Amino acid sequence: MSFDTIFLLLASGFAAGVLNAVAGGGTFLTFPALIFTGVPPIAANATATVAALPGYFASAYAFRSSIAEEGALRLRNVLLIALAGGLAGAILLLITPSKLFSGLVPWLLLVATVLFALGPWLVRRLQHAGVGEAGPALSVFAFGIVCTYGGYFNGGLGIILLATMGLVGFTNLDGMNGLKNLMSAVISVISAAVLALGGLIWWPQALVMAMAAMAGGFFGGWAAQRIKNKALLRAGIVMVGLIMTVVFFARQ
Repeated sequence: MSFDTIFLLLASGFAAGVLNAVAGGGTFLTFPALIFTGVPPIAANATATVAALPGYFASAYAFRSSIAEEGALRLRNVLLIALAGGLAGAILLLITPSKLFSGLVPWLLLVATVLFALGPWLVRRLQHAGVGEAGPALSVFAFGIVCTYGGYFNGGLGIILLATMGLVGFTNLDGMNGLKNLMSAVISVISAAVLALGGLIWWPQALVMAMAAMAGGFFGGWAAQRIKNKALLRAGIVMVGLIMTVVFFARQ
């Protein structure tokens, strides 16, 4: 790897760690960065998942005192759903042909960007409508779908998890952020293990990016609990997602 490549991986990894801890959306930086440094799309997706893992754990640790049980499911059951969903998504990625996945990438980025942009609005609408706590069946279904998506493609996972938590009755934002990061870590652990067994990880790139993501995740977890207005940051992430979507559509 050249100096320019290492710098790009470090910068995008650190920024992604911060974003994932504060609001989500770090994959909008790491996935394109890996592609631009020559990693094929499926391998870039798998490598970005591994690279995000230390950042998720670091930011979850920073939120450790805020994580608490909410909704109809025990915390242990929520994490088991994250584990199962991550496994299912990773297996689905393994059996997806490379050409098909390359064609899906712009659409996945577009969907993730739109969901990221609409997530806070959806949570507010649900709260305004007085939607109460969902039952266990709906909670399992909602978390299962989102966690499977996270195991397949990590883009926008954080804000989609936050929106899902709002849907099933969560209200404590700091606790939701902490659980979001912990669930993302669990999803990424099982997904990374499956993808590594499938030989999809580009380890030198993953390790460089992971070290930066861990530092960014811890810093972001600390900062997230002190930032009161995240609207401008979220708007910037949406803009990055839209730009990356246009770039990948143009590359087809």
